[in-house]
Amino acid sequence: RELYSQFLREMIIQPGIAKANMGVSREDVTFEDHPLNPNPDSRWNTYFKDNEVLLQIDKDVRRLCPDISFFQRATEYPCLLILDPQNEFETLRKRVEQTTLKSQTVARNRSGVTNMCSPHKNSGPSSLNEYEVLPNGCEAHWEVVERILFIYAKLNPGIAYVQGMNEIVGPLYYTFATDPNSEWKEHAEADTFFCFTNLMAEIRDNFIKSLDDSQCGITYKMEKVYSTLKDKDMELYLKLQEQNIKPQFFAFRWLTLLLSQEFLLPDVIRIWDSLFADDSRFDFLLLVCCAMLVLIREQLLEGDFTVNMRLLQ
Repeated sequence: RELYSQFLREMIIQPGIAKANMGVSREDVTFEDHPLNPNPDSRWNTYFKDNEVLLQIDKDVRRLCPDISFFQRATEYPCLLILDPQNEFETLRKRVEQTTLKSQTVARNRSGVTNMCSPHKNSGPSSLNEYEVLPNGCEAHWEVVERILFIYAKLNPGIAYVQGMNEIVGPLYYTFATDPNSEWKEHAEADTFFCFTNLMAEIRDNFIKSLDDSQCGITYKMEKVYSTLKDKDMELYLKLQEQNIKPQFFAFRWLTLLLSQEFLLPDVIRIWDSLFADDSRFDFLLLVCCAMLVLIREQLLEGDFTVNMRLLQ
């Protein structure tokens, strides 16, 4: 937990202060570091690169578990280190708001008249203002998850952030943040970060594209689902082969996200309980995926390609 607050100071608070300081004095800014400095070591350069990763994380964490309101609600334990009213630190949410240009969409109608429409009038569901903004000093649970993923990306530049990691960290954070014991609850952010880091150490190969076809990559694991099915239920295996339904069409998501998208959160937590308790947890995951196919075998044997694809996805 001490180490985590050190990460916060170095990776979230420092860049925020540095950015404020770097823009303060006009005369020295051109000599040292400035926003247009092409040098890869420039702090500004790093800041802008980080923002690209941050925008992707932000988009994903805002839609975490849409079937429950938990992630949109305010946490009882906001990060006091960052929300310190004495210091106007730039939070990640502020960074995102400054980086996202609120551009106007221009529509030209057939008579040649140009209409400018402000994006706020009919902002679609993906707009930044979809959820009410919490008052100062508060932060939503999704913002905590955003910070965890951002720090993970900073510490693991080789893999950084890949879409889907938000679905892995969500159930872990939810479990810590809803613990009846307030001591666990209070430190949910740091504890989740290290649990997530440990879990990612085991499954990160699924997220690295260049390893897809290696023995530790995702393609190999998807094939393994089918070879297991072949052993357990030859008839069903042949039917899927005959319809040319490849495991890539459905098992990719099952395996990379540890089934977190296939079930509601309470069920995901129940499955993960067994998964993480098992030393050979990924063999267990393959068996669960195989069981999911066997459980709907009758429908799969009757269905055509389209029906079966819908069933599986």
